[in-house]
Amino acid sequence: MGFLTIGELARRTGLTTRTIRFYSDEGLLPPAHRTEAGYRLYDGASLARLELLRTLRELGIGLPDASAALAGTQPVAALAREHVKLLDEQIRVLQLRRAVLRAIARTETELDGVRLMKDLAAMTDAERAALIDDFWDEVTAGLDLNPEFNAGMRSAKPALPDDPSPEQLEAWLELAELVRDKDFRARIRAMGEAHAAARATGEVVDAPFGAARDQWLGWTTRATAALSAGEPPTSAAGQALAADIAAAFGKPATEVADEIVTGTDARAERYWQLMAVINGWPQWPSQVPAAEWIVAALRATG
Repeated sequence: MGFLTIGELARRTGLTTRTIRFYSDEGLLPPAHRTEAGYRLYDGASLARLELLRTLRELGIGLPDASAALAGTQPVAALAREHVKLLDEQIRVLQLRRAVLRAIARTETELDGVRLMKDLAAMTDAERAALIDDFWDEVTAGLDLNPEFNAGMRSAKPALPDDPSPEQLEAWLELAELVRDKDFRARIRAMGEAHAAARATGEVVDAPFGAARDQWLGWTTRATAALSAGEPPTSAAGQALAADIAAAFGKPATEVADEIVTGTDARAERYWQLMAVINGWPQWPSQVPAAEWIVAALRATG
């Protein structure tokens, strides 16, 4: 290969002559030869050097670091490691911004709420835990709850990993929005009051992961199977399940239905689903459709 002009280098590499001239002026691409008139000429080694320089720049490596790599004073692998760290931080910031913007779009947040969304996204684990503690403090204040039940509800705290996924960030923003919602707090408070009232009458109110929950999961499993098979609540399967549940409660079916309605809320279930996303826990299917089917079956008994 003979000598190449800046124009020929530009045609071969797709770079502009202005960019190549700048690299040459900065000492990154020294000419291999000069004409008598002073025009810079380059050779095959210059072309290879320029291609490498372009690759480094496309990877986001700045001119000083690129110069050090080309001069052999800085190993490319070391530069790569440093730039990976920088890119990871940039990605983290961009993911955070995307999560905030999606939350703003989802909730149609007005201008005065944008800063709040940003602050919620930037919270530490300790600050997130404090927000959850404040929620449970308010909704359970003054209520005589089963201590194990109360401890179980409070035990879960949102702990984002050092490198959270966009889904985890968005789940945290949704959870923070949920626990700050006054209507949601009132609904959970009402559930707590029903729990305390049942406990005051001497009714055994089991812990959240105790025998009562296992029994309830058995019932919802049967209800889900019936739903999947297209069985209506008035079917034989529905009425058999309603009879079993009423017998277990020792109360009229319609009274049991009212209690299930009081203790069932799609947003309460959403709270735990979001907590699972944030903490990387296994997800589980929604129990609300099964609960609604059970309520209809109980009420169909008359």
